[in-house]
Amino acid sequence: MAVRIRLRRMGTHKKPFYRLVVADSRSPRNGRFIDMIGTYDPLKKPAGIQVDPAKALDWLKKGAIPSDTVKSILSKAGVMKQHAGAK
Repeated sequence: MAVRIRLRRMGTHKKPFYRLVVADSRSPRNGRFIDMIGTYDPLKKPAGIQVDPAKALDWLKKGAIPSDTVKSILSKAGVMKQHAGAK
């Protein structure tokens, strides 16, 4: 089973809000997920990012692959730097 860290779209029409979730790569974008590790609000200035670094690092160590957008968000939160330092 390939596990990915990706965004799950929430919010209303033209007011997106995203959750960072760990999900099986075969499940749909807004479908079943395993764990929620944070949120991302692109409408705030600057963009609102809340990530649980302990959960994110744990899933990255287990081999979860972040999407390109999530990798950027985790880099801004400082999680990717910690993950690279732990290797």
